[in-house]
Amino acid sequence: MSWRIVSVSSLAKLDYKMDYLVVRTQDSVRRVHLSEISVLLIESTAVSLTAYLLCELAKWKIDVVFCDEKRFPYGMLLPLQGSHDTSLHYKTQAAWSKEIKDLVWAEIIRAKIRGQLSVLPKEREAERKLIFSYLPQVMPGDSTNREGHAAKVYFNALFGMAFTRTQECPVNAALNYGYSILLSAVAREIAACGYCSQIGVFHDNRFNAFNLACDLMEPFRPLVDRAVRDMELSGFGREQKRELVQVLNEQIQMDGRSQYTVNAIRIFARSTLSALDNEDLDRLTFPQFDYEL
Repeated sequence: MSWRIVSVSSLAKLDYKMDYLVVRTQDSVRRVHLSEISVLLIESTAVSLTAYLLCELAKWKIDVVFCDEKRFPYGMLLPLQGSHDTSLHYKTQAAWSKEIKDLVWAEIIRAKIRGQLSVLPKEREAERKLIFSYLPQVMPGDSTNREGHAAKVYFNALFGMAFTRTQECPVNAALNYGYSILLSAVAREIAACGYCSQIGVFHDNRFNAFNLACDLMEPFRPLVDRAVRDMELSGFGREQKRELVQVLNEQIQMDGRSQYTVNAIRIFARSTLSALDNEDLDRLTFPQFDYEL
């Protein structure tokens, strides 16, 4: 099972040799076997890669994230065909009924809200009780927008009443960076299963190439929120970025077992796709968050 997160943040040349990623810098040559890599993060535009390596990374279904000149995630590498029966999955996905999509989306929102409750400190008792009260109010398709109501209370309780998700500040820079890393990991799993990330459950933006990944990342957002909550954020730089990348290596509870986040994403994505294909909510497996009121 792949587990290693490899980050390249300075001038380097990356190539492939006998199933190894070879990283050449001015001072050293390092090798990492591709079977060990779950994420390759290219943080610098001064990094060059061979086409051979890119093909092998796609074959091994490794999540490759490219950053722009500001070192912010900007793009990713995904295989065109992640499974031998991709065409069949596309047809099945296009036929998902609105009813099952609405039911699955409601379960996703409940899981996200439970995760938010685990992040809020216990001294925010009033806000936690209010958010908890939204759980039984979540309807199919979240038609009453409990997600939005919970998010407003949650972010204000976590980062202050003056905080909004639209302002430019270190907190939002950190959240956006962490969410981008999550999105890439989820998109990788969707592609590996042979499904189309453009066709979502709830998200349906024709300009968004990752509608389904945006849907399936929702239960894992609180992991990024917790990491940002615990940071010293007078600014947002390399150290904070590395902390956020390591969220994928955090251990969380999944189906009664401890799993690395990157593996929990795999389990959740596959269970959700199976639930949608078979119209069976019992197939859903969510990350488990502890919270007490």
